[in-house]
Amino acid sequence: MENLGDGATPDIGARVCYPRLMADRRFSDVGGTPGGLTHFVLGFAMACAGAYFLADRVTVMGGYWNFYGGNSFGITLLPILIGIGLLFWNGRSIAGWVLTGAGAIFVLAGVIANLHIYFQPTSLFQTMIMFVLLAGGLGFIARSVRSHHSAPSE
Repeated sequence: MENLGDGATPDIGARVCYPRLMADRRFSDVGGTPGGLTHFVLGFAMACAGAYFLADRVTVMGGYWNFYGGNSFGITLLPILIGIGLLFWNGRSIAGWVLTGAGAIFVLAGVIANLHIYFQPTSLFQTMIMFVLLAGGLGFIARSVRSHHSAPSE
């Protein structure tokens, strides 16, 4: 044990949790473990490419806004409009903030609920490439945080 000068000794738990100081780390140390930068960069590039190719084949379309009947988007705007009006009248109005927040959540939920998501027709080979890139990239990223070098013995 090293002496800190005032009779205190360093915490042993800190040495167990953090075996090396940040000053002792190299640029290639990823996730607090030795090595792994190459795996992280390769995995990140693969995951980004796979996610891009997958998202490129997805079509998102909006549907009709139905709320107790036919096209009723206007009625869902009433809480947010009343809330905004109350906030312009009194910026500290609790009811105004609640109505504005609830109305915004209601509109956002309605937009998301009325989306139709379609996967465009594509070949099996292209689909496999997309998923292999995405899963392999995530696997490489997970592998990069494991220690790649033996820990120095004390």
